[in-house]
Amino acid sequence: MKKNYQGYIIDLDGTMYRGADPIKEAPGFIERLRAKEVPFLFLTNNSTGHPSDKVEQLRRVGVEAYPEEVYTSSLATADYLASLGGKTVYAVGEKGLLDALSEKGLIFDDQAPDYVVIGLDRQVTYEKLEKAVLLIQAGAQFFATNKDTNIPTERGMSPSNGALVAFVEKAVDVSPKFIGKPEAIIMEKALEKLGCQASEVLMVGDNYETDIRSGLDNEIDTLLVLSGFTTKQDLEQVEKQPTYVIETLDDWEIE
Repeated sequence: MKKNYQGYIIDLDGTMYRGADPIKEAPGFIERLRAKEVPFLFLTNNSTGHPSDKVEQLRRVGVEAYPEEVYTSSLATADYLASLGGKTVYAVGEKGLLDALSEKGLIFDDQAPDYVVIGLDRQVTYEKLEKAVLLIQAGAQFFATNKDTNIPTERGMSPSNGALVAFVEKAVDVSPKFIGKPEAIIMEKALEKLGCQASEVLMVGDNYETDIRSGLDNEIDTLLVLSGFTTKQDLEQVEKQPTYVIETLDDWEIE
């Protein structure tokens, strides 16, 4: 029996849009949530931009959104590292990650940092990754914004941060601590922002390994929409199933 959820956590890439391409059912889904005054939070593993960038992207595809409604893996990573007590970081990533770390008071250091963080960097070079490897080998703690191997774009399933992390991980023979979906760190922060308990919330997304696992691993109900990464055929290969599966967001009624 379907529950009356008090809050929604909603993925972006593959759920609200595919790269620059709109998902036509997305605006109506958000409009229905607003009409029912159900709180929600956009939650994305994409670490490259600011919440305001995501708002602009959402508005370009017709989805009403505001910066305070967006929480990224960069923000979660910066929040977490700031809580650990270290002061210095070497980061591979784009402006969204670099600014989030700086705004939390972390100082960039490419000589002997406390932390090394890997986020998606679409201008990454061998030298950047080599530096990360050498610093981790020298004792820096290893973190990654997220483990997504691919990201839906208008061109197809492009490589994402997990591919960069694998390069470094293989070289250092050490696994990073991941922050983004499906890890508990980002989900706990999202629930705090919503002011809801896990049992009251529905996680909505297109990717079983990130969005749906976020729910399964953290006792949150899940809604898989077949608009992006995961297919019906993929679901046949996994034991734990989403709470609900729909073809498009139009198939979901807001209570």
